[in-house]
Amino acid sequence: MDQESVRRSAKAGDLTLNYYEASPEGGESLVGGGLPLVMLHGGGPGASAWSNFGPALPRFASSLRTLLVDQPGFGGSDKPAVTANYFRFSADYLVRFLDELGIERIHLLGNSLGGGTATRFALEYPDRVGRLVLMGPGGLSLNLFHADPTEGVQRLMDFSMNPSREALRAFISTMVVNQSLVTDELVEARFADATAPGSLEAMRSMGASFYNPEWAEDGQLWREVSAIRHHTLLTWGREDRVNPLDGALVALKQIRKAQLHVFPNCGHWAQIEAAEEFAELTTAFLARHRERERS
Repeated sequence: MDQESVRRSAKAGDLTLNYYEASPEGGESLVGGGLPLVMLHGGGPGASAWSNFGPALPRFASSLRTLLVDQPGFGGSDKPAVTANYFRFSADYLVRFLDELGIERIHLLGNSLGGGTATRFALEYPDRVGRLVLMGPGGLSLNLFHADPTEGVQRLMDFSMNPSREALRAFISTMVVNQSLVTDELVEARFADATAPGSLEAMRSMGASFYNPEWAEDGQLWREVSAIRHHTLLTWGREDRVNPLDGALVALKQIRKAQLHVFPNCGHWAQIEAAEEFAELTTAFLARHRERERS
């Protein structure tokens, strides 16, 4: 699926967000109660909707109207200064984006940073979410046995302070078990995106929002998620070095309708290292949605 052929943009209040959209023939979801699926990417250097989920789009779009959204500060979206904890900041722009497109209710899938945004969105706008899929989510992951920051987060911070190809390669190497995926081409593409005009400033502003004393606790989503009533699929790579697997335990306990799937021999990028299983598992979970489900 060619990237440019599915690229779109839409207003979200005072911002313009870049996104990618593809659908089954007819334009509407064939499963999952007819709800569209919105996918939110992670927050590493050079991350975007396409870099995280572009290869997966054809598989999901065969049965679901699927939108891959560049969150504020990433990809082709506007790159404003962050004025709240990033999860809330991004979730509030996502609801404006959906209003602009006339989309009332969605299934929501978030990876890492996007998982935190998806969780905050479900907490703040519960009637607008059908089912929730969280992939090694930020904010919801409480590391019981690992140090903070984790290895992956520390390498992200290293890149932010000293943006070099070497620092980026070190960061990407923590994303996957299969190091053959860390190619020169991938490093170059992510480095170009990470150092594009406004990108470094946006990434630093996003990161600072989690340490701002006024906003930091707002990012501790694990304290609030017992309020989530949606059917929730938690997915984790067993060898995740960014948000380690022990971080799933509190979320699994707190979210009443949660289930957990662990991908073996897999790091933080399950959608890449376990692509087929990830797509099959997720589409089957969403297909079980019934319109009578209420949050």
